[in-house]
Amino acid sequence: MSAPTSDDVTRLLNQMSGGDQAAAGRLLPMIYDELRALAGSFLRAERPDHTLQPTALVHEAYLKLVGQAEVNWANRAHFLAVAASAMRRILADNARRHRAAKRGGGWHKITLDEAVTPNAGCDLDLVDLDEALTKLASLDRRKSRVVELRFFGGLTNPAVAEVLGVSRKTVADDWTVARLWLRRELGGRADA
Repeated sequence: MSAPTSDDVTRLLNQMSGGDQAAAGRLLPMIYDELRALAGSFLRAERPDHTLQPTALVHEAYLKLVGQAEVNWANRAHFLAVAASAMRRILADNARRHRAAKRGGGWHKITLDEAVTPNAGCDLDLVDLDEALTKLASLDRRKSRVVELRFFGGLTNPAVAEVLGVSRKTVADDWTVARLWLRRELGGRADA
């Protein structure tokens, strides 16, 4: 059997959107490796004693996504972008529970990679980053989604433009402004 194409994935997503529950079972094997790689990249930035494993994160996010009613999946990139967002929420909720259990101590730091800030040597708390992105979303939802899709989803500007239905220039401009806003919001911790 040949490797699944983006069209194969889109067809299954359309079937899921149309209520075909069996399509979700056929979809997972097609995109599992991509979801697992995404989860692995998230978890590499987590504390070493993190209780979630990539497989568990994939399954938890996948169950949230396929359990949603009346979602119209545009394509594979759209599904993976929403999966990245779901993984971000799962990890942020987990970090909040961990922070509460420690009563504020032992907060885990993640490094914001070169894609977000030129100085990748600084540490950011995942909960602080999640709260900053939530605040940015209340001010400008699209800029928040651009950061989420680029940083958490690992998408390129062209892929983000496709998912959001805007031009590449708009994505590039939003990315620049959002990074600057995050640096300021996070108190310079993401600044050079």
